[in-house]
Amino acid sequence: MILRTQKLTKHFGGIVALDAVSVEFHPGSITSLIGSNGAGKSTLFNVIAGLLTPDSGDVFLGNGNNIRLNGLTTHVVARHGIGMLFQDVRVFRKLTALENVAVGAKHQIGEHPAVAIFRRRACAARERVILDQARESLDFVGLADKAHLWAENLSYGEQKLIALARLLACDARVLLLDEPTAGVHPSRIDQLLGLIQRLADDHNRTVIMIEHNRDVVARVSDRVYWLERGAIIASGPAAQVLCENSQPQSAPKL
Repeated sequence: MILRTQKLTKHFGGIVALDAVSVEFHPGSITSLIGSNGAGKSTLFNVIAGLLTPDSGDVFLGNGNNIRLNGLTTHVVARHGIGMLFQDVRVFRKLTALENVAVGAKHQIGEHPAVAIFRRRACAARERVILDQARESLDFVGLADKAHLWAENLSYGEQKLIALARLLACDARVLLLDEPTAGVHPSRIDQLLGLIQRLADDHNRTVIMIEHNRDVVARVSDRVYWLERGAIIASGPAAQVLCENSQPQSAPKL
């Protein structure tokens, strides 16, 4: 589904983190947000995910009957298919890789004590389905052979792959990837970027990345939005923006 923002504004005291930001993200494409530290990229992610409330403006999801996301709680936003991969990888260190992915699955009827007691067969059947889906997600990211290992015993890059697999298990259709290659060993970066490309090209996910590595942006991005001081100063195809605005001096008319 298309995700778009309309004149999003967010202040932190006298600091303008977002200044009437209007952007649009499409399924089957990878869009990168670039800019210096403090430009507003993470704030935009946090508003979209429901972690922050904008001072004004809107976030919409959908192709026709738009769902207004701002004002919804984080878990409700997630139920609408918005998933976030944090820069600082977040896994349950004392759970296995498989268990880490399985906790992200939807419709876990065993979460309700009464259901777990009186519908044990239904819970067991649902658990089998969830574990099968988790195995499929782990296989997609190339970690099927490490499903039984505790997350804390895996490398940082592998933990990021677990977190990505968990987003797939919860069927996130819009993926917010905050510096997905940061801290990942160079030997894992090609694998990670290949997976991100497949999610857009083959699975029609809407992929949005914050990324400081220009080579990564140029390699996988279809479109780029350049933010500085909370405002969009350039946008367009990745090759065009990176080439024409390597040293942006002023905000072009958009």
